[in-house]
Amino acid sequence: MIAVDQVRAYTIKSHGATIARTHLHDWLILVLLVVIDIILNIINPFYRFVGKDMMTDLRYPLKPNTVPVWAVPIYAVLMPIVIFNIRYFKRRDVHDLHHAVLGLLYSVLITGVITDSIKDGVGRPRPDFFWRCFPDGQDFYDLFGDVICNGDASVIKEGHKSFPSGHTSWSFAGLGFLSFYLSGKIQAFDRNGHAGKLCIVFLPLLMAALVGVSRVDDYWHHWQDVFAGALIGLTISFVCYLQFFPAPHHTKGWGPYSYFRALDEETQRESPSTNGMNLALVHQRQDHEITID
Repeated sequence: MIAVDQVRAYTIKSHGATIARTHLHDWLILVLLVVIDIILNIINPFYRFVGKDMMTDLRYPLKPNTVPVWAVPIYAVLMPIVIFNIRYFKRRDVHDLHHAVLGLLYSVLITGVITDSIKDGVGRPRPDFFWRCFPDGQDFYDLFGDVICNGDASVIKEGHKSFPSGHTSWSFAGLGFLSFYLSGKIQAFDRNGHAGKLCIVFLPLLMAALVGVSRVDDYWHHWQDVFAGALIGLTISFVCYLQFFPAPHHTKGWGPYSYFRALDEETQRESPSTNGMNLALVHQRQDHEITID
């Protein structure tokens, strides 16, 4: 028995620098996305008109986050990266590790920029806006009927960022990407009837969905905010995943495009007999291990 991992090993030491140089511009664009997202969080959102009659739906209690902001990058970014590294130490494919990390970061950062841009542009008040605006419970309005808030400026600013949900969009961007990644690795859609694989695929999505539910339970978001955030995050994660990996249902969905390109380039330089053997090992790969007669 020969493991395919022993046929071709593209490690960080042997190929890491080359891959990093090839995708240098992609990493620079990631830095730009970080800067843009920071700016979007610094600037003030649109302060939408909020009249007295609207306050009926905005008087929910001001509660702390069930899922704190600092926890989002831990489960949506760091946890998937840990799983990618576990896969790397088993498979020894730096193409897979690099593209999984790069695709994940693009997924969450593009989602973050889109989410925060819409937040700032829409300025929808949160369900708990009344208590952000009037912490003492005494409401005031100008001649046009708009609110005159007397609460903390930063709390009021955050109160105008309800749509869409950032927690939810980030969760689906990171955990959605992880779900697609896992479905490709375990060949969840290989038509062999192993429905148990779907439990692994749906687990990250369930985690993301529960985060979205918590945002409604905490009265930080309306249900429409959560739905929109989930749609944005899941869509962007799928698009970013397809930039580096075949669709999860594809027969080669277990590896990145660049791995197969690198393999073909190397096998073309070898003798026909060796060439044919290695191609057979890869294209007939089943569960990372095959038999050679």
